[in-house]
Amino acid sequence: MANNDEGVNLDGLSVFLAVCEAGGFRAAAKRLGLSPSTVSERIVSLEARLGAPLLIRTTRSVVPTEVGRVLADRLLPVLGEARAALQDATSSHDRVRGLLRLNVTGAVMVDILPPLLDRFLLANPEVRVELVVEDRLVDIATVGCDAGIRYGEHLAQDMIAVPIGPPSQRVAAAAAPAYLEARDTPRHPNDLLLHDCIRLRFSSGTLVAWTFEKDGVAMTVDPPGRLIIGVDAAAAAIDLACRGRGIIVTFENWLQPFLSTGALRPVLSDWWPEFEGPQLYFSNRFMPAPLRAFVNLVKNETARSTIVP
Repeated sequence: MANNDEGVNLDGLSVFLAVCEAGGFRAAAKRLGLSPSTVSERIVSLEARLGAPLLIRTTRSVVPTEVGRVLADRLLPVLGEARAALQDATSSHDRVRGLLRLNVTGAVMVDILPPLLDRFLLANPEVRVELVVEDRLVDIATVGCDAGIRYGEHLAQDMIAVPIGPPSQRVAAAAAPAYLEARDTPRHPNDLLLHDCIRLRFSSGTLVAWTFEKDGVAMTVDPPGRLIIGVDAAAAAIDLACRGRGIIVTFENWLQPFLSTGALRPVLSDWWPEFEGPQLYFSNRFMPAPLRAFVNLVKNETARSTIVP
């Protein structure tokens, strides 16, 4: 009969969680700075100590067993708090140390998050940052992240949300001058159904909705799209719009540099809808020192941007 207490240490449990999060031994080994064989040996040793298989291994994937899933769900918040405590212990009031791991949507990676991270890293030279970029709203604890950044999703009750970046943004439509000169310029959102359109698709498979609003009236159109491109390649979609391949609808701040140079012209500008800016969200149960420092920076930047000169 396996001894369920002796020999089970935090290192083995941390390796197990890393494999669950990364979905494989090699990816976990790379994240931990270990060899794949070492990771495999520690998982085998942990399973032997517990007397139960924790992972199902196939040639293509590694997934937790039911026992492994339950163990991971219970360990994540515990080890998260332990990591926060250790980071607090090694950080002083004027020097913050440790890892800040953020789960963010790609929408903030163009011009909202990079300048904030630049200032954060400059102010905290002993902090490391890892960004996990994906579209889905996830439980940040289950994926081993300290905080997330998303737009307008419903958050769990134990989450705190802090505005990050602009308080509001707009969705804009645009096309190259050559395209608009060769085709009738749309006057109404329904006119888009007769145009070549460049659509973006989330990793979930859902197309990004084209919603417009004017005088309190909102409407959504769903053109088939001559080009459909994943949101991770939005820059390529904008480039193709500049080349005259069709009309694109996306964040106004993404299109603004091209509108300013004339590479793109606004389309249906009186129909562009406004929406709330992104939110930084995190658990109210504990806050590691690097996250606390980042939240303070975000709050200070927000307060500074709202001061009227």
